[in-house]
Amino acid sequence: MGRYIIRRTLISIPTLLIIALIIFTILDLAPGDPTSQLPLTIPAEVREEIRASLGLDDPYLERFGSWAKLMMVNEPIHAFEQVTGTCFGDCESRPRIISWASRSPAMDTVYQRMPQTLWVLGLALILGVLVAIPIGTLQAYKQYSWFDNLGTFITMLGYSVPTFVTGLMAIVVFSVQLKWFPSFYTTTHEVNWTDWGSIWFQIKQLAMPVAVLTLFNAAAFGRFARASVLENLNEGYVRTARSKGLAERPVVTKHVLRNSLIPVVTLLALSIPGIFGGAIITEQIFRINGLGQLLIVSIGQSDLPMVQSLTFIFAFLTVLFNLIADILYGFLDPRIRYD
Repeated sequence: MGRYIIRRTLISIPTLLIIALIIFTILDLAPGDPTSQLPLTIPAEVREEIRASLGLDDPYLERFGSWAKLMMVNEPIHAFEQVTGTCFGDCESRPRIISWASRSPAMDTVYQRMPQTLWVLGLALILGVLVAIPIGTLQAYKQYSWFDNLGTFITMLGYSVPTFVTGLMAIVVFSVQLKWFPSFYTTTHEVNWTDWGSIWFQIKQLAMPVAVLTLFNAAAFGRFARASVLENLNEGYVRTARSKGLAERPVVTKHVLRNSLIPVVTLLALSIPGIFGGAIITEQIFRINGLGQLLIVSIGQSDLPMVQSLTFIFAFLTVLFNLIADILYGFLDPRIRYD
């Protein structure tokens, strides 16, 4: 197992370099630059000076090398220093990726927005998985029963109806008519864990966006869980376990469910990076200043350093959680070995 992890980690390094090159190239070729947002009254020579100060006139490979070094070396070192409170070398003047729009470090803005996104998407993903797996398993075990038909109907409804529809419906019903929850998310609210009023306000403003995304996640995971459990219920090892007199609950929970979680783990590994990418539509509906909203604003402002940083973070997390999923396969299915 250890050799497999080391080998996969070493393979991930050139993979990330290739991904970084693709991201940088595509966004570099995209139309628009920071001077396009400036007033038309600014002279052309001033625009050229601004482009030169941002390094846009440098050779392509030089710009990519500079950005890759900042993204893969300087920014991780800075993040480690902030977490541990340490300082390596000239930490005060170490170069960093600067946003064209705010003229401040791009990753600092990402770190500021990340808690809002994690509150909403993180909770929605956890609740979606916790709801989907037991319900999907019970649906498969009681195939074609009223419970299975009802679960299938709710699953198809939750997966097919867009989040901007369910989000607006939730605002109209629970905020406008019933006045149970606030219609918009207050991003500036800082939770005081010693104050029940502060905690309760956070719970109320999280309720609707989390519920909307939980319905969507539970529908997606529930479909995979039901299909996977159905497939494994008819396998030979299940009949063997039953013929040995093993009780039905251990057969389902210890044998069937364990093997059925492999496709669910794969979907979960691909979904976790999406948390950090932000739920663009949901964040727009509930006015959450998360990473999804930041990405949309940065694209509109042609803020390439910010867009490149967010896109690379998403790519890095995808590679990381795919590795974690491959490792978990060996624990879920004893037939899988990494020798």
